[in-house]
Amino acid sequence: MSTVNDVTAKAQQALFDKLGINQAKQTEELGAKQTLGQQDFLKLMTTQLQNQDPFAPMENGDFIAQMAQFSTVSGIKDVNDTLSGLASEYDKARIATAASLVGHSVLIPGNIARPDENGEIHGVLDLPQASSYTTVNFSDPKTGELVHSMTLGAIPSGLNGFSWKDLPADYRDRESKLKIEALVDFGDGVQSLSPSIFAEILSASSGNVDGGAITIDLADYGAIDASTVEKFK
Repeated sequence: MSTVNDVTAKAQQALFDKLGINQAKQTEELGAKQTLGQQDFLKLMTTQLQNQDPFAPMENGDFIAQMAQFSTVSGIKDVNDTLSGLASEYDKARIATAASLVGHSVLIPGNIARPDENGEIHGVLDLPQASSYTTVNFSDPKTGELVHSMTLGAIPSGLNGFSWKDLPADYRDRESKLKIEALVDFGDGVQSLSPSIFAEILSASSGNVDGGAITIDLADYGAIDASTVEKFK
C-alpha cells in the first residue's frame, strides 16, 4: 500500500515529466543556475493552469498577482544592473577628476606658504569681526627673520584677501618657504591670527569605490580629503 510520501513523490515526478525537467540533471546544474528566468516562470505558470482543479480554478487576481511579483523581481534586477553600471562610470569620473587636480592649488588654513608659478604669495584672512588694525608678516621659517611686513589697516569681518607680488629673488623659487602671521585688533589689543593660504597639490587619489572620497596630497600639509577644501585655484 502506497504511503502519502510515495503519492507526493509520484505527483512531483509527474509534474517534472510534464515540464520536461530531468530532476537528476537539474540537481547537477544547480550550482551553475540559481535564478528563475522568464521562460522558466512561464513554463511553470502554463503547467499550473493546465493542472488546476476545474472545480476551483485559479482566480484572475491570483494569476495577475503572480505575474506582478515576477515583473517586480525582474525589474529590481534590471535596476541593480543599471546602478552597478553607473557606479563603474562614476569611479572612472573620480579617477579623471583626481588626475586633473595635480598642479593646482587649494585654499586651506595654514601659516606656511610657497610662491606660486608667478612668484607670488596669496592668502585670505577670515575675521570673525572687524579689525581696526591689520598687519601680515612674512618671515623665514628656519631663522625666524622678518622678510616682509604688509599693513592692511582697518578691514571688515569676513574673508579678506591679501597678496605679496614683489618677492625678493631669493624667495621666488617654488622650493622656498615663508611663514605667515597676521596681527589684528578687534578692540581688545593686538593679537595673532592664523591665515588661510594656497597650497600646491602634489598628487591626488580617487580612493576606493565604496568610500568615494578623493584624497589630495599638499605641499607642506600632507594628505587631506578634497571635499573639505573651500577653494581651488
